[in-house]
Amino acid sequence: MEARNLEKRSWLKGTIPSRLLSTIHEIARLTTKVAKDDPRRLIHSLKFGLTISLVSFFYYLNPLYVTFRTSTMWAVLTVVVVFEFSVGATIGKGLNRGLATLVGGALGLGANHFASLFGKNYEPVFITLFVFLQAVVSTYIRFYPQVKARYDYGMLMFILTFCLISISGLRTDEIFDLAKERLSTILIGASTCVIVSIFVSPVWAGQDLHNLVAQNIEKLGSFLEGIMDESFRKSENGKLARASLNSVVVDSKSCEEALANFARWEPGHGRFMYRHPWKQYLQIGNLTRLCACRVETLNGYLISSIINQAPQEVHEALSRMSAQAGKALKELASTVETMTSSSANTNPQIASLKIASSNLKSILKSGLCEEYYKNILHVIPVAALLIDTVASVEQIADAVNELSSMANFKRTDIINGIDGEPSNENNKNIEQNAIVDIPSVIIIIDEESDKVVSR
Repeated sequence: MEARNLEKRSWLKGTIPSRLLSTIHEIARLTTKVAKDDPRRLIHSLKFGLTISLVSFFYYLNPLYVTFRTSTMWAVLTVVVVFEFSVGATIGKGLNRGLATLVGGALGLGANHFASLFGKNYEPVFITLFVFLQAVVSTYIRFYPQVKARYDYGMLMFILTFCLISISGLRTDEIFDLAKERLSTILIGASTCVIVSIFVSPVWAGQDLHNLVAQNIEKLGSFLEGIMDESFRKSENGKLARASLNSVVVDSKSCEEALANFARWEPGHGRFMYRHPWKQYLQIGNLTRLCACRVETLNGYLISSIINQAPQEVHEALSRMSAQAGKALKELASTVETMTSSSANTNPQIASLKIASSNLKSILKSGLCEEYYKNILHVIPVAALLIDTVASVEQIADAVNELSSMANFKRTDIINGIDGEPSNENNKNIEQNAIVDIPSVIIIIDEESDKVVSR
């Protein structure tokens, strides 16, 4: 028995420290990973500590404490709930809280004064009625989509402030001083958050949205470039590209909408002017996800090795077309990222892509002859999806061109011409080269035998 107890004690002595060390190691690894993934997170933590320390002086210093008394804690609470990662989110919450406190406090004072006109016996009845009515109306308004997106926090603060001011008036005669102190301390806390957020290593939601949209287009282009190559799909790069594609389809929508909502609150900064067309970024993001869904379906067909049954000529045309689509998307991603566009809003890759799509359609029509009829049937779904993908790429290009016009992208020339205008001769050379690179097919219809012959 003693031997067993000694063995159990020795096991506990050896296990507990090892588990503790393992937990500490895991926490340290996770802390390092979070900082490496986005170093701005560490800076944000320091900014939050600085802000809440500055506001705390209102409680420590006697002259300030005598002015605001216990209401000083409302400034600290405001920092805790208002200070956010990005400038836009902080400004949005700060304005929501400040305006909601002002309006809620004013209406609360008005309700309290109106209820007092009916005497002490009926005052609680009317206060309860006012609280009920504003709670019902405010909560219902929160369901409006526009209000839910930008003013939901403000509506919550309005309900809270109205209730605090109107109900507190039943037990204290200094209701006006109480409302003034709370409004002042909340404004102090919110303004401190906004100042620190803007002037100390600012994080702009608009910049993050801009980069996210460009990165998603880049990921989609990289995947499309190698999707027809079986070795690429099985390689590590292919697996990473597919994982990136899944992130575009699944995770990007909610993130883009949140960033666009925060970006609308931000003042003009850097390359982004005031009232920048953030809604156009959401349009581009939606088109990118639609294209990514089609590419994901196309990838499912390719995994089943259907494409291997296609004639060599068709396989080469599909490969060229997907590669051209990938290059076009990468060119569009570069346009968004650098905020530059050609003076004529032309993209040579899109022009070549249209030519590739026309040639693929010609090849498919020519393959309806008896010689390739069985093989071509297996390729039609893949070709149809690829043609739809090309149409989506063209829609993305149109949306990017519209964004460049709305946001006044810097005009540059893709092809060197005279006086900053693209050279027509060079444009013709591009189209000729695109036509030569993609196999062309001549279709002849024999009217007597009613057969299709290709050469």
